[in-house]
Amino acid sequence: MRLLIVEDDLIIASELERALRQQGHHADIAHDGESGLRFAFDKPYSVILLDVMLPGMTGFEVCRALRKASISTPIIMLTALDSIDDKVEGLDAGADDYLPKPFALKELFARLRALERRESQQKSEVIEVADLRIDTAHHTVTRGGQEISLTKRELSLLIALARHTGHVLDREMILQRVFQNEEALPNTVNFHMSSLRKKIDPPHLPRLIHTIHGLGYSLRPPDPVEETP
Repeated sequence: MRLLIVEDDLIIASELERALRQQGHHADIAHDGESGLRFAFDKPYSVILLDVMLPGMTGFEVCRALRKASISTPIIMLTALDSIDDKVEGLDAGADDYLPKPFALKELFARLRALERRESQQKSEVIEVADLRIDTAHHTVTRGGQEISLTKRELSLLIALARHTGHVLDREMILQRVFQNEEALPNTVNFHMSSLRKKIDPPHLPRLIHTIHGLGYSLRPPDPVEETP
């Protein structure tokens, strides 16, 4: 999993990052609300660990801003504020879980596993982007009603892009999410992306898969210009 830690206490943030890394996860760290918001807008994360008492924007404000922007990444609030009213405010702001400080790392890991299971169940569904339809449970893909045959790797790559529609996935994220960090040749991502693009975006259809030069790849609906006859 790739997580975002938004925590102004440098020691706590560092210890969390180290503990998560030891569990095989990857984590970015932001030390204030505005930075956390930028990170969450710029990259897709599996979970956001969000402190409440932050300089600038509070964790509640960050959470509300993310939900208002339709970013549905699971959020666990981490805070010393453990009154019922504080918990209610956090959950009403859009948080998925609430973990009062101090907490045991094994409890945090258990909650992360629970969120991962829930997300996995929720993601066994149909994803639609423009006229592209992906049935993740039955492993079928159609565009404009026409079935598209994909290899297992191409399907995994397409699902990773579709689950983060509008976001940019860089090579590191693709290798982590699609190839599970297994050994791959330098041009592996290019090869599979090129093959996938030929099937999803044939010349007579508007593009859905976009190369963001220097950053990575993004799946998004066609621009209005591209939709014009």
